[in-house]
Amino acid sequence: MRKVLITGSSRGIGREIAKKLKLNGYDVILHGKTKSLNLLNLADELKSEFITFDVGNFEEAKEVLDKFSEPFYGVILNAGIANDATFAALSVDDWNGVINTNLGSFYNVLNPLIMPMARAKQGRIIVISSVSGILGNRGQSNYAASKAGLIGASKSLAIELASRNITVNVIAPGLIKTDMIDENLPLDEIKKMIPMRRFGEASEVSGLVNFLLSDEASYITKQVIGVNGGMI
Repeated sequence: MRKVLITGSSRGIGREIAKKLKLNGYDVILHGKTKSLNLLNLADELKSEFITFDVGNFEEAKEVLDKFSEPFYGVILNAGIANDATFAALSVDDWNGVINTNLGSFYNVLNPLIMPMARAKQGRIIVISSVSGILGNRGQSNYAASKAGLIGASKSLAIELASRNITVNVIAPGLIKTDMIDENLPLDEIKKMIPMRRFGEASEVSGLVNFLLSDEASYITKQVIGVNGGMI
């Protein structure tokens, strides 16, 4: 059974990805920063193993990930945070916190796992970025920078790993119905900015993840695929 790690899988898009992959026969390893009730409940529901560490902390991530004796087939880098404010109002902690978590996780999680995957000569790495990393967005300079950085890092890694039969692709969701959507925002007005006039469903992202993990996607690498209702 192919083992797949999904970071940030206790809620939102990550949770939906975990459920989709479990349904399709993968050995899903759940992840959260802490042993939250959401994570524990999902692990019980899916009968899956879970691990906890801060994706923004390399030593913490490496200590946990080095304990796996067999290489992962797939790694889904999904964990991320947002801390929005206009650039002038951002504190250094606001900037560094988002960059270290969202972009830092690329190195912190993948670095301990790459060599075992390379020796196995197979694997799938899927990075969840954002439409903000392509278009930018007011009040999200830190978030957009972190998500744009993921795209550049993924394209570079894809070139390095292609000869090892490891694909690296990016999914850039637009506005997806999760608990990250602020219900106090004028949602009906925001929908008018989307050509399809609706928010996406987390299942529409998880379906793409499932495909990119499949054998049918073995010749797809170094791509950024939008799930955004036509925003780009």
